[in-house]
Amino acid sequence: MDETIKGQPRHRIPSRFAVIFLIATSVVAWFHPAKAQQPTKLSRIGWLTGSTLSSNAHRTDAFRQGLRELGYVEGKNIVIEWRGADGNRDRQRALAVELVRLKVDVIVTSGGGPTRAVKEETDTIPIVFAQDTDPIGNGFVASLARPGGNITGLSRLAPELTGKQVELLKEVVPRLSRVAVFATLSSPSYAQALKEIELAAGALKVMRQYLDVQGPKGFEAAFREASKGRADAVLWVVSGNIASPYRKRIAELAIKSRLPAIYEQATFVEAGGLMSYGVNFTDLDRRTSTYVDKILKGAKPADLPVEQPTKFEFIINLKAAKQIGLTIPPNVLVRADRVIR
Repeated sequence: MDETIKGQPRHRIPSRFAVIFLIATSVVAWFHPAKAQQPTKLSRIGWLTGSTLSSNAHRTDAFRQGLRELGYVEGKNIVIEWRGADGNRDRQRALAVELVRLKVDVIVTSGGGPTRAVKEETDTIPIVFAQDTDPIGNGFVASLARPGGNITGLSRLAPELTGKQVELLKEVVPRLSRVAVFATLSSPSYAQALKEIELAAGALKVMRQYLDVQGPKGFEAAFREASKGRADAVLWVVSGNIASPYRKRIAELAIKSRLPAIYEQATFVEAGGLMSYGVNFTDLDRRTSTYVDKILKGAKPADLPVEQPTKFEFIINLKAAKQIGLTIPPNVLVRADRVIR
């Protein structure tokens, strides 16, 4: 029976271990709810293309897929600010300013134009180019191994591709004696590519007709000049920002002119063009997500080497070949990665 003091029961003094336990549980109860209520940090990613977002849907889908594979989900732990300049350079600059003002954590650019526009607005926000023809020549990085600034990414630098495209045209059109080269000649990134065209065409004794295309208004005029110059085929080296939104129209013009044309991107063939040989752009966009992931985890662009393309693809559209009365040689057909019938 407990002793009493003035009618009240006397409680036992808690043991030292009981006191420690009470203090520990009180601390956990104090801090745990606050920790549990902290929201997941939302990282903000900017995406800027010089063309339309709709014409780049296949590329943005590949980028999203890459992010999902790394555990990123839009609205859950990332927010992506999608911006498309619709081929308008002034709008491109305005959108670059907008993304910088939003103070996003990283900006992904699709093409040299968008990269340059963002570069002019910030030297602190990390920039990742999803593909660039010549990141060193364009002044974006000091070297592929050591970018040295706030910009890095993936290069599609493979100037020998244009030479290979000339060779493929010669195989598909054995009588090829004159090729019309549609190019954006003012773009510094095409200087090396044009050298490769000269080397390949010279070796095959194929004459070149260079036609400068600076915008969509020049498409029809270029095809007319090619036909007037008696070109046997077309090599398409026009800037993607200018051409991408008009792939179907370009393919139709080539067929109307009955000119076999080869492009760098598969999307032109999917839109009705004859054939393409070049870098697998979808692969580049998917791999871009790995750069974003590293940067969001603390890596600096200056320390992330620029990657070069590892996947290439050759695609042929037999329907387009039939429309212009062209038969693709079996030895060329079997080398295609994909055939559209």
